[in-house]
Amino acid sequence: MPHHSARKPLPWILFMVILVAWITPAQADSWVVYYADKEPETRFESYDLIVFDSLYHPPLERLKERGKTILGYLSLGEVENHRHHFQVVKDQGMLLMENKNWPGSFFVDVRNPLWTAMVIETLIPELLQRGFHGIFIDTMDNPGYLEDLDGKLYKGMRQGGIDLIKAMHRHYPDIPIMLNRGFDLLEALLYDVDMVLAESIRSHYDQKTKVYTLTPDADYAATTAQLRRFKEIRPRLGLYSLDYWDPSDTRGVAAIYRQQRDHGLTPYVSTMELNQVFPEPKP
Repeated sequence: MPHHSARKPLPWILFMVILVAWITPAQADSWVVYYADKEPETRFESYDLIVFDSLYHPPLERLKERGKTILGYLSLGEVENHRHHFQVVKDQGMLLMENKNWPGSFFVDVRNPLWTAMVIETLIPELLQRGFHGIFIDTMDNPGYLEDLDGKLYKGMRQGGIDLIKAMHRHYPDIPIMLNRGFDLLEALLYDVDMVLAESIRSHYDQKTKVYTLTPDADYAATTAQLRRFKEIRPRLGLYSLDYWDPSDTRGVAAIYRQQRDHGLTPYVSTMELNQVFPEPKP
């Protein structure tokens, strides 16, 4: 009967839709990160993957209708004092000392099960309810930094960070997750995150000298080799880069885009504030 044959391909179509939805975030050709709410939605038209601040961002619905994948910012290794959950985290004894490089931002003890519970039961549901597709994880270099700073006091911080992200994936297996750096944790998390962001591996902004600086070639080569190895272990892992450079130096910006693509990363170049959208310079 004709209506049976018309319905028959539906499971296959649904499978393809699910497959495309799952693969697209990891394989996006272009991406942008923007932590403000002033830019019009049209500024994001050319990007497949977008990372926004969880609170201050342009409206999501039209961008989602246009097929964009949108991730919401979530700092797991520290909490800023302007975040709505700061007081609860402080009162429940999850905070450590202030990050001197970022006044008003405090390290979190990622070993604390109360923090895991807050992330799983409160912070991620809030992001998803706001309309984000998935999560952008930040500040996960902190656990290793603290454990190296004082191996006795902060023993188990790396493992705590690994356990936290594994718990996120276990509770939310179908949402895309991008991890910013955290390279010392990544080997244990290759199947718990979909994308890795290599921030500032080619260039960075020196806060003290107020100068944009290229990373030494040897350091850059070592990091990209490490990322290639991760990709060989899990070929579906999406690799992205975020570098900081003077936007008026279009040749310098173009060179960073070219070098990062040559190493298999999807690049974006901006300023430290991440409060403007800077399109890639045209050739």
